[in-house]
Amino acid sequence: MWPVLPVGATVSTVELKISSQSQGDSAVVTVRGEIDLYTAPQLQSGLVNALEDGARRLLVDMSRVEFCDSTGMSVLLSGMKRARAKEGDLVLVAPKPAVRKILEVTGLDAVFAVEDSTDALPLAAESSPTA
Repeated sequence: MWPVLPVGATVSTVELKISSQSQGDSAVVTVRGEIDLYTAPQLQSGLVNALEDGARRLLVDMSRVEFCDSTGMSVLLSGMKRARAKEGDLVLVAPKPAVRKILEVTGLDAVFAVEDSTDALPLAAESSPTA
C-alpha cells in the first residue's frame, strides 16, 4: 500500500549533475546525485560526449554519488567498453560505501578499475567548480 501524503506535500525529484573536464586524452567526469533508471541517460550522454570530444581515458568521480542501481552500472559498463574500443579505459574514482557494496556484490569491482581516493584525479579537476 502506498503511504498517504499530507495535503500539499510534494515528492522531491532526484537530480543528477554531471560535469566534464578534459586534459589531453583523459576526461574527468564528475557525477553528483543518484544514478537510476531516470537519470542514467544523463550519465550516458556525459560519458559519450567526453569520448566524442577526444578522451580515451575516463575518470569518473563517484565521490558524490549516493546511489547507483543496475541501470547505472550498465551505463558505466557501456562507457568502459566504448573507452576500451578507443584503446582507453574507464576508472571509477572514490565510490561511496553504498556504491562500492553494489560493485562487490555484483562482482563488478573485478571488472572496473577502481581508485579509492580522489587523489587519483588531476589537481585541476579537483579544484574546478562543478555545475
